[in-house]
Amino acid sequence: MTNSWTDIRNTDLVIIMGGNAAEAHPCGFKWVTEAKANRGAKLIVVDPRYTRSASVSDFYAPIRQGTDIAFLLGVINYCIQNDKVQWQYVKAFTNAAYVVKDGFAYKDGLFTGYDENKRDYDRSTWEYEIGPDGFAVVDETLQNPRCVWNLLKAHVAAYTPEMVERICGTPKDKFLKVAQMIAECSSPTKTMTSMYALGWTQHSKGSQNIRSMAMLQLILGNIGVRGGGMNALRGHSNIQGLTDVGLMSNLLPGYLNIPVERETDLATYMSSRAFKPLRPNQTSYWQNYKKFFVSFQKAMWGGAATAENDFAYNFLPKLDVPAYDVLRTFEMMHQGKVNGYFCQGFNPLLAFPNRQKITESLSKLKWLVTMDPLETETSRFWENHGEYNNVNSASIQTEVIQLPSTCFAEDDGSLTNSGRWLQWHWAGGTPPGEAKHDTWIMAQIHRRLRALYEKEGGAFPDPILNLTWNYKDPGEPSPEELAKEINGYAVETLYDPADPTKVVLEKGKQVVNFSVLRDDGTTACGCWIYSGCFNEAGNNMARRDNSDPDDTGAYLNWTFAWPLNRRILYNRASADLQGNPWDPTRKLIAWDGTKWSGYDVPDIAPNAKPDVVGPFIMNQEGVSRLFARGLMRDGPFPVHYEPFEAPIANVIAPKIRGNPVARIFQSDVPQFATSEEFPYAATSYRLTEHFHYWTKHNRVNATLQPEFFVEISEQLAAEKGIAHGSWVRVWSKRGEVKAKAVVTKRIKPLICDGKPVHVVGIPLHWGFTGQARKGWGPNSLTPFVGDANIETPEYKAFLVNIEPTTAPATV
Repeated sequence: MTNSWTDIRNTDLVIIMGGNAAEAHPCGFKWVTEAKANRGAKLIVVDPRYTRSASVSDFYAPIRQGTDIAFLLGVINYCIQNDKVQWQYVKAFTNAAYVVKDGFAYKDGLFTGYDENKRDYDRSTWEYEIGPDGFAVVDETLQNPRCVWNLLKAHVAAYTPEMVERICGTPKDKFLKVAQMIAECSSPTKTMTSMYALGWTQHSKGSQNIRSMAMLQLILGNIGVRGGGMNALRGHSNIQGLTDVGLMSNLLPGYLNIPVERETDLATYMSSRAFKPLRPNQTSYWQNYKKFFVSFQKAMWGGAATAENDFAYNFLPKLDVPAYDVLRTFEMMHQGKVNGYFCQGFNPLLAFPNRQKITESLSKLKWLVTMDPLETETSRFWENHGEYNNVNSASIQTEVIQLPSTCFAEDDGSLTNSGRWLQWHWAGGTPPGEAKHDTWIMAQIHRRLRALYEKEGGAFPDPILNLTWNYKDPGEPSPEELAKEINGYAVETLYDPADPTKVVLEKGKQVVNFSVLRDDGTTACGCWIYSGCFNEAGNNMARRDNSDPDDTGAYLNWTFAWPLNRRILYNRASADLQGNPWDPTRKLIAWDGTKWSGYDVPDIAPNAKPDVVGPFIMNQEGVSRLFARGLMRDGPFPVHYEPFEAPIANVIAPKIRGNPVARIFQSDVPQFATSEEFPYAATSYRLTEHFHYWTKHNRVNATLQPEFFVEISEQLAAEKGIAHGSWVRVWSKRGEVKAKAVVTKRIKPLICDGKPVHVVGIPLHWGFTGQARKGWGPNSLTPFVGDANIETPEYKAFLVNIEPTTAPATV
């Protein structure tokens, strides 16, 4: 989230696309109801189904899954054509005026530089023209035909209301009503907030779904302001924390990068991370990258990380591919190239696409270790459960080791919510039986591995032998110790660079925040963006003061938010070039002539002059990006691409199937279906009564939603002879499921490119373990396809067929 859950109450308009907050985030949704009740805010829901969120909306518009980009580019086009643009914001705070290099172009669904054989782009033309002064060329008049604004206007011109209706199936009048309501928020005194979730991320162009809305919000002037923003609704209480601390195959904590093979030393690694400002006087805060990186290395390897050995740079792995994401890992496993798999708090057999492939992959392992407080289908993938898991157990030789861990209510520690708030929690119970904390399990594994390396040596034992492990109990580090390590501390006494006689921080003390980190090895910090969470003032994550001066929704003394306890990112953009709030009734911060101050921690240097330093301090430009340069693999502007399995051809670029640079493996291509054999557009979703695959183990939840079902329209039911409550078979080119049919008015057929398209809705909470009746998940049907930028699988749009059937055989 750029903003916070509590800030949603400040908005005038909420749009929910790519999510279903009332259903999947019912506690957070209360802030929407507060906005409606206290501000008269309106709620728009755009979704293939008439959801629980739609049931309390002010306006609902249907859309075919996988077509959100066409819809949003249509809204951008509408705003441009009708002059519904926050012009002062756009000219001052976006790259609209930046001139793009000669040679850049877009035609027939592709940008310049595409290599069909590599399924990738040469992105060298996707950059600004650089002037003789070394800075990007700008045209503040917006007259240059190659300035970003004019390129954007030309790019979105094809997405007329008629084209949106043709692609999305959204009736023209409903699209125009949504566009009109959104366009009203181009006023500086009216804001809109976007709430999205997995309905946007789980596509082969998921990242561009989100960028499309971000671009719209920038055009409206709604980033960095109260009641605005891009608000990602995370699917778990700590998924934000998972990504923050680097549990991605290509990341280190704090969104630093794991080196690649060609970056053989620290100097080479840093050579592409200088982040020189592209305009005069801009912050480009990533220029501090080396401070964050070296401090991380010191937190990891302490005294073994020295300037002489590049701060143990050679201890880090070097990637030979862009990422070892779940799709690549299971593809390798399927090829027999993976021996063992540690699975911690995850259930791949139900969570990863193409379940048959996942089963075959797990069956080729030598060993599988699962760490989970509950029984999972992954732990029992080798067991035959009849139709629900029809495997030949005798042929599976994978050794499975289950390590029972604890639930969150049995742990102390912090959870990072969608709004970037690190909230400390305390154990409410003790673990049962043999269950152990994850920290104990991992510490024991480390200690045993370290002992083996000490005894037997190895090709390169140094990273294990030198790992910092200075905990009171080496067998189980405490959450407080880990939090302090993440916050950071002074390795040596720190002196003021401007006055070498002045001590800033004594050796061993906790750093106040990341502003004091250094690149000379005198500071250590496990995750720079979390720095400040547990400093010498104490555990700031445990703060519980809910005072809120002037009812802004900031709650600055409740827990800790990264970065620097800031509640709204880019909040400098809430004020104009003179430093005055765009909307005085929703003041966030303001310039008093010498400094920035207000209700939030300013997201800019306190003395940065408002007409000189731009608000988007992490960007080299100092402004936001309507044109993303070469930073996204599939284009500097979003483009409508159909899902890899779509009921119609791509009307924008008929020759292109799917996202042309999405993650696919050639071995999976034969399993991509066409609409001739599989005519119905399926999607997956969650229910309030269940949480993923956990709550089917709870009798209460299992009673509330006991049985796997699929939702279809009355029209499709009549066409296929399916009665409400009867059994149906749903199948794709990869597998099949059986479910009870829920025939509902909540789903209606859409007319897309002149063709009726029926939607089949498939919830995801059932399997063959737990208290609930046995069932399947949608991943039995979904394709092995990933987003072009972050490889998230395409669970939300795929093709199926459906027919009446009999009940599954019981085991």
